[in-house]
Amino acid sequence: MNNNPYLAQTDKAFWSRCVSRNFNADSLWGDNSKSSLFQKDDLIVSAGSCFASNLIPWIEKEGLEYLRTEELPSQFKDLPENLGYRNFSAAYGNIYTARHLRQLYEQALGVRVPAEDRWHIDGMVIDPFRPGLAYPAESDAEFDLLKASHLKAVLAAFHNATVFVFTLGLTEAWQSKVDGSVFPACPGTISGIFDEKKHEFKNFSVEEITEDLTKFIELLRESNPKVRFIITVSPVPLVATATQSHVLLASTYSKSVLRVVAEQVSSQLKDVSYFPAFEIITGPQAPFEYFESDRRNVSEIGVAEVMNSLLQGLTASKSKVIDPPAETKQMTKSRAGKLISEISRRIARAECDEAMMDKNL
Repeated sequence: MNNNPYLAQTDKAFWSRCVSRNFNADSLWGDNSKSSLFQKDDLIVSAGSCFASNLIPWIEKEGLEYLRTEELPSQFKDLPENLGYRNFSAAYGNIYTARHLRQLYEQALGVRVPAEDRWHIDGMVIDPFRPGLAYPAESDAEFDLLKASHLKAVLAAFHNATVFVFTLGLTEAWQSKVDGSVFPACPGTISGIFDEKKHEFKNFSVEEITEDLTKFIELLRESNPKVRFIITVSPVPLVATATQSHVLLASTYSKSVLRVVAEQVSSQLKDVSYFPAFEIITGPQAPFEYFESDRRNVSEIGVAEVMNSLLQGLTASKSKVIDPPAETKQMTKSRAGKLISEISRRIARAECDEAMMDKNL
């Protein structure tokens, strides 16, 4: 009888046994164990692309503590905010690249000061790294106070987290030609003015992203050695590309690069786990209904499947729930005339900064 290494493999190694038939999302990472990536006493912080914000209501619904360290100034506390800045632990909004995450933390530590740290537009002082804030500063002095408070909140969140969830979203970014500071959106799409003398396109490589993410983890652990990391890759395709490729090809390239990075970092660093949200939603086994009709946005059913698997162990004794937690949709509101009205008009239908690159959305 012939002998070969495949005879010792379990069912999960064979497409016909665990994908064509009997697919179970939990088996992608947990081997159907009752373990969980979270503990009941964890303090959870997250950052990443738009998809990253989906996990927050689920985490809180399960009784876990999602750490929140930044509140709006009292005069704006009961007013709505744009682009989900309030969704995250501190109001940093969507962070699409590892370089942006690393630079945010370096700013908070005081070891990085961006050359282009503010835009003066129509009497407002705009933060280039939070360009869609509905309530920007009206003076440099106010901007400095708000920025210092924000960075302090970032430190408080990052340094107290026991679990840090980061969703890799994009390889494409726009950065300063002066010092390489990465913007969350191309200047001119949400706010600011694009200047080809000051701004340039960047499409990060596997090596660059791996270095940025590794450096961020190592840097954070100098102040917070207990933190564990969960790395995911957003299954949401690019809304637009600045390359010369078809957007489908550019999106495939981007997600492939990010998936390689996630594998390398999670396999090389201690207490870093990869969670396969990308595979659950985009794999050939995934139902058509996991995406909305635009074939880009993940449906509520798809999000539910991801979150039920992510929270495995915590929900093991409960029946799985398809309906997501109720969320209050936020509406934009202006406070300062022409500038805010224009920003609000342009983002009224957008859930994230990236969507602003397509004028048809």
